[in-house]
Amino acid sequence: MNTTPSATLEERETASVSESFETVASRIEVTEPYGERYEEILTPAALDFLAALHDRFAGTRHELLAARLQTRIDTANGRDPKFLPETEWIRLDPEWRVAGAAPGLEDRRVEITGPTDRKMAINALNSDAKVWLADQEDATSPTWANVIEGQLSLFDALRGRLSYTSPEGKEYRVARDIIETPTIVLRPRGWHLVEKHIRFHDRAGRDMHASGSLVDFGLYFFHNAARLIELGRGPYFYLPKLEHHLEARLWNDIFVFAQEYLGIPQGTIRATVLIETIQAAFQMEEILYELREHCAGLNAGRWDYIFSIVKTFRCRGRRWVLPNRTDITMTVPFMRAYTELLVASCHKRGAHAIGGMSAFIPNRRDPEVTERAFAAVTADKRREAGDGFDGTWVAHPDLIPVARAEFDAVLGEAPNQVGRLRDDVSVSAADLLDIPSAGGSVTDAGVVDNVSVAIRYLESWLRGIGAAAIDNLMEDAATAEISRSQIWQWLHENTVTAEGRTIDQAYIVAAMGEAVAALQRFDGDRFDDAIQVFRTVALEPEFPTFLTVGAYARYL
Repeated sequence: MNTTPSATLEERETASVSESFETVASRIEVTEPYGERYEEILTPAALDFLAALHDRFAGTRHELLAARLQTRIDTANGRDPKFLPETEWIRLDPEWRVAGAAPGLEDRRVEITGPTDRKMAINALNSDAKVWLADQEDATSPTWANVIEGQLSLFDALRGRLSYTSPEGKEYRVARDIIETPTIVLRPRGWHLVEKHIRFHDRAGRDMHASGSLVDFGLYFFHNAARLIELGRGPYFYLPKLEHHLEARLWNDIFVFAQEYLGIPQGTIRATVLIETIQAAFQMEEILYELREHCAGLNAGRWDYIFSIVKTFRCRGRRWVLPNRTDITMTVPFMRAYTELLVASCHKRGAHAIGGMSAFIPNRRDPEVTERAFAAVTADKRREAGDGFDGTWVAHPDLIPVARAEFDAVLGEAPNQVGRLRDDVSVSAADLLDIPSAGGSVTDAGVVDNVSVAIRYLESWLRGIGAAAIDNLMEDAATAEISRSQIWQWLHENTVTAEGRTIDQAYIVAAMGEAVAALQRFDGDRFDDAIQVFRTVALEPEFPTFLTVGAYARYL
């Protein structure tokens, strides 16, 4: 098989299966059975590409994850995040700009987010959103079936043959030509996640799980990059969970290599980075700079950002204790500082600033719930549009016209407001770290709500459903992370509720009993497993960095 970078996509896809298998067999091993049509995604040539990605970048990934660990230790010992003095020259240089919008990304005023299963993909592509965030990360439970069948959904969608028939016999199809549908932007898994069903054997003979990031990116890019370009768009990505600009540099190196490998012009890829960790908030311009030839913008990933703050400062004393998660709104001072800095940093460099997702969702069977959701989303999107954001996220098709109306009112016919510089913004490290400014309180009801949400979400996740409507809010891994990490912090800080009760083990066990008693059990539910996972991630002395990592290793 020709594995040189100059080999064309057609040459790779038609290469001898036997030659490819000999190349791959010693390097990449798929350990799960192939389901229907999996061989269309897990082709020998695609696995060669995954092997090449791991050969070149797995080592750097491990080094960067080790650096994350050291940063966590330093922060726990009292060292606050800061604007890096060694990269001040990047922030002070007024000249550089990012590549900016690419075909299909010029207007991003409303983006719909959701997992990549066939039904949800069809619903997203039939919507009136400008962009579909095809989510292989927080909205997807990474079962083997979800990972590969999500790739099949995207593969079929881009070739005009995506369909789905429900168990009740209802048929779903994309209602228009793919070029008229929302632009697809794939979100692969974060650097910390592995794909345990694929193993990589490096050149030194070491055996390890494949990187979830490289698997998701690699399979999508290999099969669809050329097709996307034919359609007048391109291979676009949302990059999650970054904690350092060197992690952005790694992605940029991967983009350069991948484009060379498939003979695609450099700079075709576009990435939007989610700023959803407190560490990344101090390196926004550096992240833009590292990705500048492939960068479209930044996104304010609000829920993971809140989780990151709880996780980062969980052992630093009561000053860092946040109130009920419902009290942590986008208007509290430290969250406002974060979003203002994001818009200012993006527009300074010619990048899009994309707003986050309000968790409220409508209920078509309950007009009162829907009215409250519309009012909450209207206020949220009006604030974002007024602050200079170029677009925003929604999680439900019925919210698209609500969000679009607020951005239409500000944008008019303009595709974005990148030219609107926010020279009035001046955000300091103290502003970003002003956690006490959140105000609010911890209540008995807030404790029970966090326990209940975390358990119910974990149960859904264990059944392979990564985005779940719970109490008229859209919950995903990020919002569940807030719930369980707050419980851990409240417990370890002996937080006293507004009602005067000290949060200790007995209190949380009682709250769990209350939450469990209210559960609606059903045949095949995974509540017993979810309760066990919750105990591990919220009640044990050690704090698991992510709640799904251990559950993935044990249950999926």
